[in-house]
Amino acid sequence: MKVNSIPYRSIWRDDQTIKIIDQTRLPHEFSIVSLESVNDTYHAIHSMQVRGAPLIGATAAYGICLALKHQCDEASLNSAIDYLSSARPTAINLQWALKRMHNRLTANKKIYLTAAFQEADTICNEDISQNKKIGKFGYSYLKHISQKKSGNTVNVLTHCNAGWLATVDWGTALAPIYYAFNEGIDIHVWVDETRPRNQGAALTAWELQNHGVPCTVIVDNAGGHLMQNKLVDVCIVGTDRTVANGDVCNKIGTYLKALAAHDNNIPFLVALPSSTYDNNLQHGRDVPIENRDPHEVSNIRGVTTDNTWSETRIVTNKTQIANPAFDITPAKLITNYITDNGILKSDQLFRLSQVQE
Repeated sequence: MKVNSIPYRSIWRDDQTIKIIDQTRLPHEFSIVSLESVNDTYHAIHSMQVRGAPLIGATAAYGICLALKHQCDEASLNSAIDYLSSARPTAINLQWALKRMHNRLTANKKIYLTAAFQEADTICNEDISQNKKIGKFGYSYLKHISQKKSGNTVNVLTHCNAGWLATVDWGTALAPIYYAFNEGIDIHVWVDETRPRNQGAALTAWELQNHGVPCTVIVDNAGGHLMQNKLVDVCIVGTDRTVANGDVCNKIGTYLKALAAHDNNIPFLVALPSSTYDNNLQHGRDVPIENRDPHEVSNIRGVTTDNTWSETRIVTNKTQIANPAFDITPAKLITNYITDNGILKSDQLFRLSQVQE
């Protein structure tokens, strides 16, 4: 997608140096960071300079390449995989990408750095292709809504950031929105702020504004109110892991939006590429839920009126805080899954396992 009319991916390589956009600085500062080692890669994932399941996987794949620059053998490969796999626990793409790199590089008797970079490049290119397909399939759904409304504005509610910043390009939940906007559909997006890290307000709104898509940031608890007042036509969210029975693990607060959508008879759609489907787990309760630093809840970070970064504590330093980063939305609350293999119901998700194979 474009930033100031210049096309960018969220991750790319300059020979054997990896470039990322530091998402912890957005929306106030567009900063490009170079990753030159496996330690840099771990830090980027763990500190959330990069985030979003597909992008985490792509970054980890390049992290393997950076590790092998210094010692290109199976011991170094396995060490890097063990190290990077601990960076974050919930998004399945991290383990998926590391397993794929391992399988590709151990298929031959000798591990080659060139092959590592080629496989990481392929993972990135496949992600873009899958997300474009998600955009096209999702567009058909939004077009149908637009036709039912006689061309009036289609209002979409989304949660967290599942745009191109969460993938290599295009995004998952936002891909249908971009596609529909490009095709001339009158569309507007309600953007949940997504506390505590505010990825909706900081990232989704920034993305949509750069592309010219009309959007409005709302507090997380406003979604149900908007649905009750007929101001939402469809909810579209992403996912960090979707398991065999169709349960979805996504950013904390997704479950509440699904409940509100169900109560108000509003379609609730989940956008996911094949790489985010985990048929090894049967139920959402089996997904490891990341618990993050309480500091993310107790403190708010932003810029002051003179554009300098500042941080403010909003509770006393004795306040007990819990900070689960994800929740589980049961399949029974999900209307459809927008995938790179079509728009599916939960009992059709086996198609994604076939694509993985």
